[in-house]
Amino acid sequence: MSEASSADVKEHAIQPYFDMEGFLVMSQETRLGGAVFERLVELWGKWLSQLKVREIATGKISYLAVWLPEEVENQVDEAWGKSASDGFMINNLAQFMCMSAVQMMLPQVEDAGCAPSPRPTEALRAALSELGLEYRPGASVLSRRYAVVTHFPFRGGCEICHLQDQCPKGQGQAESSSILLPGHERGADEEKPQ
Repeated sequence: MSEASSADVKEHAIQPYFDMEGFLVMSQETRLGGAVFERLVELWGKWLSQLKVREIATGKISYLAVWLPEEVENQVDEAWGKSASDGFMINNLAQFMCMSAVQMMLPQVEDAGCAPSPRPTEALRAALSELGLEYRPGASVLSRRYAVVTHFPFRGGCEICHLQDQCPKGQGQAESSSILLPGHERGADEEKPQ
């Protein structure tokens, strides 16, 4: 029997709700226009049926995997091609949906501020591969852009993360942004002396 076939996988039917306040905070926005809000709500409803949430037990260690399919990545890429602001917003929406599902399963993640990445063991790699969610060849990061794998149940925050030395937050740069847009640089919102 291979390690992959010994993994026990349980599907969770998670339906996170669209938390407008949480989304605004993550996006570093103060408000959304009506048309943008309607588009985000429409995409949220569409993507909920594509959201995958699995509990994976490989021997004594269990994990939570949450991801959206490549189709969502393609929609985000297409939006970026048409409008940077639209691409930015729906990219944030996909990230927010995944993290909302993680936080529903592991509420401690919100307090810790991190869903730490586990060391990708061969058993975990094989189990994820069978689900169509693979690690990039020779790397410790997943092939899907909107995907999270963490320990289940919660076992700690940044201090146990396998990617800590590659993460801005793990390096003590908690305010690092993955995307920096013009006008959102540190101090850009402060009044300039006259």
